[in-house]
Amino acid sequence: MNKLRSCSFSTYLIVYIHTFTFLTSNLPCIQAAFDSLLQLPLSGSTRTRPRSRRVLFVGDFGAQGDGVHDDAKAFKDAWELACSFSGRIRIVIPAGNTFHIHPIDIAGPCRSKITLQISGTIVAPKDPDAWHGLNPRKWLYFHRVNHLTLDGGGTINGMGQEWWARSCKTNSTNPCKHAPTAITFHRCKYLNVKNLMVLNSQQMHMSFSHCLRVVVSRLKVIAPARSPNTDGIHISASKGVEVRDSIIRTGDDCISIVSNSSRIRIINIICGPGHGISIGSLGKSNSWSQVHDVMVDGAFLFNTDNGVRIKTWQGGSGFASDISFQNVLMENVSNPIIIDQYYCDSRMPCANQTLAVKVENISFMHIKGTSATEEAIKFACSNDYPCEGLYLEDILLVSCSGGTTKSFCWKAYGSSLGLVYPPACFSCSESFIKQKVLLDSAIDSS
Repeated sequence: MNKLRSCSFSTYLIVYIHTFTFLTSNLPCIQAAFDSLLQLPLSGSTRTRPRSRRVLFVGDFGAQGDGVHDDAKAFKDAWELACSFSGRIRIVIPAGNTFHIHPIDIAGPCRSKITLQISGTIVAPKDPDAWHGLNPRKWLYFHRVNHLTLDGGGTINGMGQEWWARSCKTNSTNPCKHAPTAITFHRCKYLNVKNLMVLNSQQMHMSFSHCLRVVVSRLKVIAPARSPNTDGIHISASKGVEVRDSIIRTGDDCISIVSNSSRIRIINIICGPGHGISIGSLGKSNSWSQVHDVMVDGAFLFNTDNGVRIKTWQGGSGFASDISFQNVLMENVSNPIIIDQYYCDSRMPCANQTLAVKVENISFMHIKGTSATEEAIKFACSNDYPCEGLYLEDILLVSCSGGTTKSFCWKAYGSSLGLVYPPACFSCSESFIKQKVLLDSAIDSS
């Protein structure tokens, strides 16, 4: 993680002057709106409610809620009963208690539409040995469940510290092993996940794979900046997913979108620290991947290793297309805008390969703030499958340290409109001169 740097007053002044219109027209009252996300709804209620066959309390199934005894069986028994009912059912994990849950498989399909009200705290085992003989990649595993809602204002804590200590990314002498995703949704439809805090996952915090029609909102996802591979929300092979009004602060991608996903909407996200908002990685191990119809609209990124990013491995195939990033404010962000078709997250150098995932029809609009790196815009595209249809509009990324910023392009083809700084580098053409004139006029007026 890069050391945090502080921007000079003059740098901020330039940025704020040129972003005033952006903020007032696109993200009004951004501070007030995001501050409201910092307080989750109150968990639980002091009002005593009578028991109902439509409301199941895990304590009635033997859960002790003392944070010590394993309450997984009680949770599973409550789930199976709720699943057998017809109509709408609520399972309550009450406030004021901590429920120690060992790895659990929560299966559908169910006759009912279940709401899992998490008002208390769920914690994972601290010791990775609790996964001995079990799938090391899963903790809370929901699969083939339709019409499920998770809500309640409570907390899910993956207790990932020992997993991080054993990671090869923490200590290169450690063997590289899989670690659990805290919450996995696999082959689920019509999901609604909201009003929860997810902390310190063993690896990824929340994953959606092969899911359809998902709405995620008002989450806080938090882990230390140095926690390895702790992506906030990971979307894979899913369609019709919306993530909105959430705060994500982790040691890896705030949001990652991979392999065969489409109709994805990311709206009003606070991200940082972390690795930014990423499409990919795609094409690892010469695989075929496609991601298309993705929109990121409204985000504040700060102190992240990347901003908005597309990353692909050499040797892959498929495409990433029809993707837009817009209305984004950045503060002290390294690599604010980046397409990297030479991505290599490996101990060994990656071999040069001609085959590549095709990247096309990508737009970056209304993106402003401060860059922690000299290269604020980087398009490193494939020799044989160049990036095409790239588009830049209303971009202002100045140096956090008071220096200059620049663009880098390799095999990148596209166009720009309006003020773009650093200037677009798609080709040496008349558009560059227009950009320079617009930039000089804007700086003079400030």
